[in-house]
Amino acid sequence: MGFTLFHQGCPTSHTQKFLPTMAVAFHGLNTPAGLKKLDEYLITRSYITGYQASKDDITVYSAIPGAPSSDLVNVTRWFKHIDALLRISGVTGEGSGVTIEGFAPVAEAVATPPTGDTKAAAAADDEDDDDVDLFGEETEEEKKAAEERAASVKASSKKKESGKSSVLMDVKPWDDETDMKKLEEAVRGVEMEGLFWGACKYYIAFLFSALCLLVALLSLQGSLSLAEAKERTKLMFLSKLVAVGYGIKKLQIMLTIVDDLVSVDTLIEERLTVEPINEYVQSCDIVAFNKI
Repeated sequence: MGFTLFHQGCPTSHTQKFLPTMAVAFHGLNTPAGLKKLDEYLITRSYITGYQASKDDITVYSAIPGAPSSDLVNVTRWFKHIDALLRISGVTGEGSGVTIEGFAPVAEAVATPPTGDTKAAAAADDEDDDDVDLFGEETEEEKKAAEERAASVKASSKKKESGKSSVLMDVKPWDDETDMKKLEEAVRGVEMEGLFWGACKYYIAFLFSALCLLVALLSLQGSLSLAEAKERTKLMFLSKLVAVGYGIKKLQIMLTIVDDLVSVDTLIEERLTVEPINEYVQSCDIVAFNKI
């Protein structure tokens, strides 16, 4: 189940002087799978076809049994918008043509809102002809629909940014004369949206539980003291200087990133190994990378 695009007319040239007409076919809009496909289709579109509401939107709107689930962010946004247009001003665009499996095309009258007294409406239109403002302000309903759409897009963005990863990184100095305290201060001074120096609180809780189990086992074996176990695990929460050789030490530091906002490669290449931090930092290596 899903949708299919059909091209009608000749393909465009590189000048894009003419655009092809797009005919769309949907399947199973009365099923969760069909609505999910429609939601994916509307990710980059405001309307079913074209750049304004048309009879294609009315056809698809009428094929949906009721208000879609709020989990389908894009369908919900589009459905509310078309519903508002039908109640306020109607839809007059012709569209490019849409086909829905197992659903008959809607009647022409659906594209316009119901009217009251025809004579009274005509008289009112005659009086207002001289005051028509093609660029007038939005109505309250239109503003509300726009706000709902913006809120849906914002909520969708938050969902995409929810994945996090925990990274353990080696930061290497130039030589044994590098001030490691200033090196760590420079590293921690790097700020990016979605970047947090240190392990996230959930990861810390998990590691602490694992540490307690490790200490209990090693204490029974007598191979590691409690103080040594705590020291070895300290770098998982904060940072630690590790000897490399010839008096040189490297900084091991943990950081947490939001996957959709921070690339570790970009962090290293564009933030940690460029001026002014490269006065202290010679290179960086990823020791461990774990999804949270």
